Amino acid sequence: MCKSAIALSAAGALLLIGCGSETSGEFTTDDGETGEYTIDQTSGESSMTVETEDGTVSMRTNTETPDSLPAGFTLFSGAEVLSNTIIDQGDTKGSLTTFRTDETPDEIVAHYREEAEDAGITIQIETSMNGGKMIGGENEQTGTTFSVSAFPDDDGIVTGQLTISEEPG
Repeated sequence: MCKSAIALSAAGALLLIGCGSETSGEFTTDDGETGEYTIDQTSGESSMTVETEDGTVSMRTNTETPDSLPAGFTLFSGAEVLSNTIIDQGDTKGSLTTFRTDETPDEIVAHYREEAEDAGITIQIETSMNGGKMIGGENEQTGTTFSVSAFPDDDGIVTGQLTISEEPG
């Protein structure tokens, strides 16, 4: 999970960098890791590469529908992608996709539960609160982890977030 944490931390940094006014640059983290980033002001796509002790982490964030997601997952049909971050660190692959839809949290969770089970993932956590739902789990044999959350706003539009990581053991 350490590599996943590094990758997700770097993804957060990429999103923060995207809020700045610079369109490209280099940086050094508090841990001494170095990286480069670019932001396309026209498309809004951001990319970043970070050199870590474990190797190179590459990320790309945009609002395009992902061509493919790790472990055979698919984007929920008819969803509007708000952000899509793809993370690549050698053998470790991951994605963080945020989307909106007018379908219910129950429908979204049912869709991703089926895909998770097809990927051999055991659901380890499931919760419902404030009209929303969240499930998550892991396939211990393949190192694949996943979670999806779906919460409606006051107008009934549901925002979902799908996180998938493939980290071979």
